[in-house]
Amino acid sequence: MNSISRQYIYLMVASMLVFIFVLIFSFLVLIPEGKEYRIKRVELNKISKEFKNYSNFHDETQDVLQDLRSKNRRIITAFDATFSPDRFERENKSHFSELRVSSLREPTLENGFGVYEVNTTSQISSPKSFYDFLDGINKSAYVIAINFPINFKRDGEIIKSSFTMKVYCSNRETNTTASESKKK
Repeated sequence: MNSISRQYIYLMVASMLVFIFVLIFSFLVLIPEGKEYRIKRVELNKISKEFKNYSNFHDETQDVLQDLRSKNRRIITAFDATFSPDRFERENKSHFSELRVSSLREPTLENGFGVYEVNTTSQISSPKSFYDFLDGINKSAYVIAINFPINFKRDGEIIKSSFTMKVYCSNRETNTTASESKKK
């Protein structure tokens, strides 16, 4: 036994201490952290997959929104137009021999839009001009709903018609007033 040197014994003891330290460190720190790492990695993969799904959904919804905006640009701008009875009469006078537009009441707020109820009395020479007027309404600068019934009365060669229509617009003044009154 004398042949084993002191340096060799010190080296063996130091090696044993390092080995025991590595084992203790492995079982107390690395293995539990490894398990936690695997759990967190699985959780991260789930979250990443969920994020990708939401991101794809967002992109698809954004594409649909842009498509709808481009297809309905005229309608969106029509909601922003402020209704002018004089302008409406000038634009649609060609369909009638006589056209009178009178407001039934002040604009009200309905589903976030300013709504004008308008009573219209007109004289036409044939029903075709009234249908042309209805086609023109669809292409006008306003969003208009014609309320039924539409009354037609024949007076000689002229047909007198009267109907009520609602004109929808996102009148900023009306919306601002309504939102302020809700706050109070």
